[in-house]
Amino acid sequence: MTPLPPGPSVWPSWRNLLRLRRDPLTFLTSLARDYGDVAAFHVGPVPIILLSHPDDVRDMLVTREWNFVKGPGLERTKRLLGEGLLTSEGELHRRQRRLVQPAFHKPQIVRHGETMVGIADRVAGTWRDGDERDVSQEMMRLTLAIVARTLFNTDVESEAAEIGAALTAAVESFVTFASPITLIVDRLPTPRNRRFEAARDRLNTTIFRMIDERHRQGASGDDLLARLLQARDTDGSGGMSDALVRDEAMTLFIAGHETTANALTFTWYLLSQNPGVEAALHAELDTVLGDRLPTVEDVPKLAYTEMVLTEAMRLYPPAWIMGRRVVTDHLIRGVRLPRNSVAVACQWVMHHDPRFYPEPDAFRPERWTDDARAGRPRFAYFPFGAGSRLCIGEPFAWMEGVLVLATIARHWRMRLVPGHPIVLQPKITLRSKHGMKMRLERR
Repeated sequence: MTPLPPGPSVWPSWRNLLRLRRDPLTFLTSLARDYGDVAAFHVGPVPIILLSHPDDVRDMLVTREWNFVKGPGLERTKRLLGEGLLTSEGELHRRQRRLVQPAFHKPQIVRHGETMVGIADRVAGTWRDGDERDVSQEMMRLTLAIVARTLFNTDVESEAAEIGAALTAAVESFVTFASPITLIVDRLPTPRNRRFEAARDRLNTTIFRMIDERHRQGASGDDLLARLLQARDTDGSGGMSDALVRDEAMTLFIAGHETTANALTFTWYLLSQNPGVEAALHAELDTVLGDRLPTVEDVPKLAYTEMVLTEAMRLYPPAWIMGRRVVTDHLIRGVRLPRNSVAVACQWVMHHDPRFYPEPDAFRPERWTDDARAGRPRFAYFPFGAGSRLCIGEPFAWMEGVLVLATIARHWRMRLVPGHPIVLQPKITLRSKHGMKMRLERR
């Protein structure tokens, strides 16, 4: 019989679960280093198989994606996201993607550039030289305002603090690797579940308010929310129910600002720790922009700015892991992935693999020159996933990240407040557990 992947002892599996809960990034990195590119461990009766080679990630996400469906982690996020693009499967997912895709075509994205820059400039305009601020909260507030204005044509800045607190409570309630007992506990009236439900209700309040307002306006406009409400499939069948509009809006509302905010937060941190990179970034901005704000036309000229953001997302990938359930027995590298096992590809592990990134913990934007990229396998870097489930907002996120970084770094440096702890919190996304307290310095 074809062997199963190697890994730590199956029994007692609670040890693996404990290590995962305590420090999943270290556990998964050690698993790949100790047992190779295909390694297995158990959470309860379910085998979890970590794929740590670019070829195998491509196999799971692209070339044989038909044999992999969303895993239990994404199933659990339905408690918050419902049947949005991130969680739906099969024909529903394909239909939803067709309906949403036009909002992310290049001409639609490009017209949002001025809004992105304007909001970033306005937020930075509230800062004062010497301020100490939680930059993670500042980036959340900024990206929340951007996604609300560009995709939903609404203003939520007055609600930003409440929305941010609700989102944090919702995210913190999720367990990355759930045991069968966890799935039962999810249904009990525990304090954690009550906090989650209160957070979900608060987020629903904002989403349904936007939907109701648009209904009263006749669902007019060409922003994403209007398109969802107006949507008709190409065959003329009915559009989305309000429940599906809510699910899609919630998914894009949260994903559209959470991941970008985290990427920018870690970028400011890395710049503060690497003055040479920061100086090179400022030199590019001074040369390309001078004293003016950036525009969409400047994005191709801001090559180093994009490399800084790319390298930050290598070191601290906002989406740090993705899982898929194996539909039928599957062979990879001579070992068997059993039916109903869960295959995972971990961006954190892959992005820190010294085979593809010498001195992987070093912050080196020059890894992203054209020549350097050509020397690595394609799937050694996959911050937005790949295949038919590639993040639909990837072009939007890249443009937003570059424009916001350029807008703020023109006039500001940030320095980590001495003694502020950097503790990673890998939940649905990769956050800094204690935020990012930094001192703002005007250039």
